[in-house]
Amino acid sequence: MTTTETAYTDFTEHRHYAYRGCAPDPDQPRMSAADDTLPLDAWARSTEDGGLPQALRREYERRAIAICNRCPVLAACRIYANTEVPGGGLAEPDHIMGGQRSLDRHRALIASRTAQPVLPEPAPTAALPPAIAKLSPESLAAKRRLLAALARETDEELVAYRAHMDLRTANWQRSALCTLLGLDKETASRELLLEAARACGILPARTRVVPDGRWPIVAAPSTNGARQRRIERGRPVQLVIPGLPDYPRVRPVPAPAAARHLVLTHRAPAASLLPLPVRIMETAA
Repeated sequence: MTTTETAYTDFTEHRHYAYRGCAPDPDQPRMSAADDTLPLDAWARSTEDGGLPQALRREYERRAIAICNRCPVLAACRIYANTEVPGGGLAEPDHIMGGQRSLDRHRALIASRTAQPVLPEPAPTAALPPAIAKLSPESLAAKRRLLAALARETDEELVAYRAHMDLRTANWQRSALCTLLGLDKETASRELLLEAARACGILPARTRVVPDGRWPIVAAPSTNGARQRRIERGRPVQLVIPGLPDYPRVRPVPAPAAARHLVLTHRAPAASLLPLPVRIMETAA
């Protein structure tokens, strides 16, 4: 916390302190250096009987605050003027300082004392299963990153790429998530894993999940693909290009009879040779 002495030292020893707007003019000591038509009393609270007329006093305040707002030591001046002294109150209870009136500074001080501190909301770790709540922050962050990638991609290589992991680590994380969420790794599908993660709060509820498609995708892939074959009964065997999603193959459906039509092609007539007149010129002697 900044003390009054430290704030005052920073203010008065500022390299631009001599160029402050409320400094006296060298030729007219009672006038401001920034505006030789504005008296220095514009920054001070009037203690004279009667004082200045209200309209003139407000005009002086407006011009003084405008000069403060473009002053090179505005920040240091405002910090010092709003510093609290040990006994209570402001270091500068009077005058316009830091572009603020004394009334505004007192109101800000009262508001800071009466305002209730805003406490951050606790993270919803209590809703997590006990096995997941015991994970370290790094491990939980890695699993959430994997779930976000799994919701976006269906191919296991693309899931690992999105999660910034190698394929073996990504598959191990998927298997570990099935164990933590109480799912059977041999029969659980990808969508079932994502739904369980969303239900317990690991995966945000607003996350969009790309569906598996006609055949389910295993939640925890195995190296030999036995788990995938176990849950994808009836899926035709097809060539899979590495790095691309495994799209299901469907049988071609014939076009309806109404859409069938005969396309006629028009051939151009064959070219014919036409006799042309030829004139032979003899060579000059």
